[in-house]
Amino acid sequence: MIYSLCDVFVFPSTYEGFGLPVLEAQACGTPVILAESSCLPEVGGDGALYFPPHDEGALAEQITRLVDPAVRDPLVAAGFANAAKFTWKAHAEKVLRSYRMLG
Repeated sequence: MIYSLCDVFVFPSTYEGFGLPVLEAQACGTPVILAESSCLPEVGGDGALYFPPHDEGALAEQITRLVDPAVRDPLVAAGFANAAKFTWKAHAEKVLRSYRMLG
């Protein structure tokens, strides 16, 4: 994936339906920085850095932090672990359980 070629994936979105690009970037080993809004903290989990929406200074600070391998390397590892939790199989099982509860 193209995410593997990136030094960082920045997603300043203030509204997302789910945030699949976040998981794609994490699964490729790209450090992720997200706006602290919508579903993004839930999707990014511990595998992302966050900044308040519309705060360019805070975003710049988070980008700068990634220069330090002591910040970058654990973040990449946490991103891999986070992305691994979100599988299509797990999603299908949850949907099936919901249908069974209704029926």
